[in-house]
Amino acid sequence: MSNTIQNQYMPDYVSPPGETLLETIEAIGMSQADLAERTGRPKKTINEIIKGKAAITQETALQLERVLGVPASFWNNREHKYREALARIEEKERLQKDVEWLKEIRIKELIKAGWIRSFNDKVQQVQEALNYFGVASPERWREIWLGAQVSYRRSPAFQSDPGTVAAWLRKGELDAQGIDCKPYDESKFKETLHAARSLTDKTPDVFQADVVRLCAKSGVAVVFTPELPKIRISGATRWLNANKALIQLSLRYKTDDHLWFTFFHEAGHILLHGKKDVFIESDGDTDTKEVEANRYAANFLIPPAELKRLPKSANISKKAIVGFAKEVGVSPGIVVGRLQHEGILKRSFCNELKQSFAWQK
Repeated sequence: MSNTIQNQYMPDYVSPPGETLLETIEAIGMSQADLAERTGRPKKTINEIIKGKAAITQETALQLERVLGVPASFWNNREHKYREALARIEEKERLQKDVEWLKEIRIKELIKAGWIRSFNDKVQQVQEALNYFGVASPERWREIWLGAQVSYRRSPAFQSDPGTVAAWLRKGELDAQGIDCKPYDESKFKETLHAARSLTDKTPDVFQADVVRLCAKSGVAVVFTPELPKIRISGATRWLNANKALIQLSLRYKTDDHLWFTFFHEAGHILLHGKKDVFIESDGDTDTKEVEANRYAANFLIPPAELKRLPKSANISKKAIVGFAKEVGVSPGIVVGRLQHEGILKRSFCNELKQSFAWQK
C-alpha cells in the first residue's frame, strides 16, 4: 500500500471578512454610511474593510458587536482565518521556487525511511520537509546546517552528503525530545558508564532499554537511529542544551564490538570535550579530539593493565578469549575486535564470537 498522501485542497482564493460584513448589513437594510456613522469609523475605513483592503481590528470587532449584534469573537475569528489563509497562499507561491531543495536533502530516502510523509504536490512536500527540520524556509535550513560556523562541517561524512547527514542528525534530535532526562551530572554519568559496560554481553532487547534509561538519569539521551544510504556514520554526539547531551548511534558495522566502541567513544567526547562541538564519527577522521575519544573508549572497555595479560599471539584460542572477556567483564566480541585492531588477530579470525545486530522491521 502506498504511503503517498494525495494533494490536500488549498484554495487559491479566500473571501475577506468584509464580504460577510456586507452581506450582514444588506440583510438588515443598513448602508455602509449608516454603519460608519453608528460605529464612529470613517466611511473610507468601512469601505476598505468590505473590500478586504483593511483589517478588522479588535476594537472594530467590538463596535460591530454593538451595532449589528454579531459577537466580536466571530469577527476576530473571521479576520484571523482570512489573514492566515492569505499567508498560506503567499507562502505557497514563495515555496514554488524551492522545489529543487528536495533533491538537496534526498527526500526520497527520507520518505523511504518513514521519517517524512510523501505528497504528490511538490510544494506540500517542501512544507512537510520544513516541518521535519523545524525551520521556516530552505534558506533557514541552509543557514543552520550549511553555515560557516557549524562545527559538524569538519566531518568527512558531512562534507560528502550534508543533506542526508542533516536529516539523520535531525532524527536523533526529534527522538531525544521524547526522552525525559535529568540535568546532566558528570559523576552520575561516569557511574552509568560502568553499569553500561556490564551490559556489553547482553542482547539488544536487554541492553538497549537499560542504556537509554540509565543515561537519561545522568542527563544524556541515547538514541538508536538507522543509517541512511551512503552517509557512513556510526555515531554522533552533541549537546542539545547546557543540561542535556545526546549520543546517537547507528548499526553501521552491525556487530557488538563496533557498537559498544562507538558508544564509549561518544561518551568520551561528552567527558573530555566542550559543549559547543558536534562530533560525527565516520571513516577518515583523524582529528585530535577523535583520537582522544578513541583512546578513552579502548581503555575503558579493556584497561591497558588487563590487556597486557592477553597472549600476543595469533594462535590465541577462542576459549582463552572467552575466559579473558569474562574476567574483565565485557563481551567476547569486544575482545576480538580489540585484538583485530591491535593486529594480533586477522580480521577474518574469531568473528563468530561477535554478536551481530540488525534493525527490527
